[in-house]
Amino acid sequence: MTYSEAATRSALIDNALGQSGWNVKDPTQVVEEFDIKVGLAPGVKEPRTPYEGHHFSDYVLLGKDGKPLAVVEAKRTSKDAALGREQAKQYCYNIQKQLGGELPFCFYTNGHDTYFWDLENTPPRKVVGFPTRDDLERFSYIRRNRKPLTHEFINTSIAGRDYQIRAIRSVLEGIEQKKRDFLLVMATGTGKTRTCIALVDALMRAGHAEKVLFLVDRIALREQALAAFKEHMPNEPRWPNPGEKLVAKDRRVYVATYPTMLNVIRDEAQHLSPHFFDFIVVDESHRSIYNTFGEVLDYFKTITVGLTATPTALIDHNTFQLFHCEDGIPTFAYTYEEAVNNFPPYLSNFQVMKIQTKFQMEGISKRTISLEDQKRLILQGKDVEEINFEGSQLEKQVINKGTNTLIVREFMEESIKDANGVLPGKTIFFCATKAHARRMEEIFDKLYPQYHGELAKVLVSDDPRVYGKGGLLDQFTNNDMPRIAISVDMLDTGIDVREIVNLVFAKPVYSYTKFWQMVGRGTRLLETNKPKPWCLEKDVFLILDCWDNFEYFKLNPKGRELKPQLSLPVRLVGLRLDKIERANDSEHAETAAREVTKLRSQIAALPNESVVIKEAAAVLARLQDENFWISLNHDRLEFLRAEVKPLFRTVSEADFKAMRFERDVLEYSLAVLSEAKEQAETLKDGIVEQIVELPLSVSFVKKEEALIRAAQTNHYWAKADEDAFDELVAKLGPLMKFREHNTGQEQTHLDLADELHKKERVEFGPQHESVSITRYREMVEALVTELTDYNPVLQKIKNGEPISAEEASQLADLLHEEHPHITEDLLRQVYKNRKARFIQFIRHILGIEVLRSFPDEVSAAFDQFIRAHTTLSSRQMEFLNLLKGFIIEREKVEKKDLINAPFTVIHPQGIRGVFSPLEINEILQLTERLAA
Repeated sequence: MTYSEAATRSALIDNALGQSGWNVKDPTQVVEEFDIKVGLAPGVKEPRTPYEGHHFSDYVLLGKDGKPLAVVEAKRTSKDAALGREQAKQYCYNIQKQLGGELPFCFYTNGHDTYFWDLENTPPRKVVGFPTRDDLERFSYIRRNRKPLTHEFINTSIAGRDYQIRAIRSVLEGIEQKKRDFLLVMATGTGKTRTCIALVDALMRAGHAEKVLFLVDRIALREQALAAFKEHMPNEPRWPNPGEKLVAKDRRVYVATYPTMLNVIRDEAQHLSPHFFDFIVVDESHRSIYNTFGEVLDYFKTITVGLTATPTALIDHNTFQLFHCEDGIPTFAYTYEEAVNNFPPYLSNFQVMKIQTKFQMEGISKRTISLEDQKRLILQGKDVEEINFEGSQLEKQVINKGTNTLIVREFMEESIKDANGVLPGKTIFFCATKAHARRMEEIFDKLYPQYHGELAKVLVSDDPRVYGKGGLLDQFTNNDMPRIAISVDMLDTGIDVREIVNLVFAKPVYSYTKFWQMVGRGTRLLETNKPKPWCLEKDVFLILDCWDNFEYFKLNPKGRELKPQLSLPVRLVGLRLDKIERANDSEHAETAAREVTKLRSQIAALPNESVVIKEAAAVLARLQDENFWISLNHDRLEFLRAEVKPLFRTVSEADFKAMRFERDVLEYSLAVLSEAKEQAETLKDGIVEQIVELPLSVSFVKKEEALIRAAQTNHYWAKADEDAFDELVAKLGPLMKFREHNTGQEQTHLDLADELHKKERVEFGPQHESVSITRYREMVEALVTELTDYNPVLQKIKNGEPISAEEASQLADLLHEEHPHITEDLLRQVYKNRKARFIQFIRHILGIEVLRSFPDEVSAAFDQFIRAHTTLSSRQMEFLNLLKGFIIEREKVEKKDLINAPFTVIHPQGIRGVFSPLEINEILQLTERLAA
């Protein structure tokens, strides 16, 4: 619908001003047709040029003192709003010249598109609506009183590290240069929140910002950020305070989740002006901000800083685009490697231990189940032959208690312990599902009942007991117990518990970004001035990787490539447009008209309070003309696809299960219309499967029994027409929420003894890369074999020729620079030989010299000792076997170890209760020889 300029003002602009609190009929607030006298000399009544004489500004918005605050120039809806740009600017300068005082702010609009121009400060920008009087008074105060930022003092007690100061300074300098969007890439644990608080502090002190929004994507992160603002800026009023639901408008610092802020801007009762904030921080800005929640940034178009821990090379194009940065070049970046390699380090380094069980590696089948468990299964009436699962199906199609139990036991054995060396330090267990987490909790309680159920606790976001003072997260952070937080997604990112010394990946992770954020939970160093008794020191933390995640990301550096997903409402509209086009092309006019009616109903139901919908007012106005719908030709359908279909991403409140069923029925009817018989048959089977799962035991479902039973027959589908499709959607769609899923892949629960298949650790490379020992050895051997074809030093070694010390050094330098990074120390770890030299390892790899590993050496020495002592008792043999394993694992043993655990299991006095003093001396000589 097209309006004249007068109609545009009365129907659209007056209303928009009213929404921002301006009463157009109150001359103390708004003056319409404001008289501006331009260029007339005293006593001259007639203008000499078009630029002289009386000009009338459409609207002038007045401050509380009655002085002009802003000029609004209006154009009719059919005109480009930019046609009023120069006119509005001249009016602003002429009003200032006529009345003196400050230069008014400049607005120009056609009722659909509105632009705001802070003359002499920033270029014009499109905005969602007009500022309130308070907003304009605040803008005016800031403009008058702000100080230059270039040399603004940074409070180093909030953020005093060199890189934090550089990050803050890069943003302050950018704001001085009139930039409005910034992206900070800072490794997890380097103090992103503190950096931003110090930035906010500087902006407020310099008078550049009065109201600040800090956006996060989870409640736990909101609580953490509020606590940080309270600590570092205690005098700035914050929202929300405990228990506050409605947004208060008298605060300075606002911390909110994306969903909360989206609800606020869509709720007319809580209406916040789109100009309410002077500065916004977007935490974890690689997530949550591209679909529905992108509305929040579209609404508050102000100076914005995005924060992310994702390495620069892995940040997607959308994020750089959103913050107006050139691809690959953020405003500022500080990496994990820089933080770890700083002296002293800013972040903790880590070690990785790979743990894999037999069932994970080889699956669960008759071949891998122990004979004892097979007998037990048969007694329980189960057919062992029918049990056949791949290792990848664990915690999906099959649940095996024995595998989880083994993981827990290995964790308790290998974990970094507290100062007493008994209990593990603070730990996060990353689990696959909430049910998996509960099973792990049950295993901890059963294996370690002496801790009364306090050792390990499940922390999941939908548990209200997690949050607040005294909640589970608060207990985990500040109390001795629980030591182990078992989590599903909730603790994967953003949680700041410095004392974490163990991370257990009890699930596979396919997102590189998420994986490194999870690793980041352990990277923080301790605050030495606030030691906690359960964690007095932390020089490294341990990652137990039970699902080969490090190996996966070595082979797939960017993780699993996820295809961009269109939201369900967008896909439904797309299918409807396809069906309208197909119906038109095949001359099924009635079908096309029916779908057009449905489409128009969907368009009418779009959330009008959404900023995306408001910004699309001009597009939607075109659809109000009945002539648009009379003949939906290909051009108009393309217009709907390009301009209207994407608007459906704003639909966030709907019965999505009913919508999914409607999509399937629509897709089937389109296949029928297109005569795609094979596709239609497949789609029909899927729809029938959903209908079969409707439980007739539910009274609402029972009412539609006749239709439910009929729709499962071929006869029904043979005769089904558009009326039948509409009936299915109308009557059965709302019932889909009651479906009982019976996918044929119900989980099998087993309790079979699993065993350790592999436990190893290694790390290599200047970037602290980690892979398994097996994989590293394969990479080294492949590289040496490849280089031997053309490297003269390697060829000499292979041919048995001597090489000089200089040649050996050149070869070591070459391999040190290659991928994988090869050093003598790493080769000693990998080949389990602590004494061999670099060239010996190369000779071993080339098959010229056989190196015995340390475990082989230890085993051979103990075999020789046992052969020399033929009178050893079974208990003494058991002790020696335990000692052999202890030395292989620890690579050394001290005299005092032999009278402590685990040797006290065999006799309370350890070695003294098993061997004579003479025999003890012989054993000590053996251990000293091995440890030398």
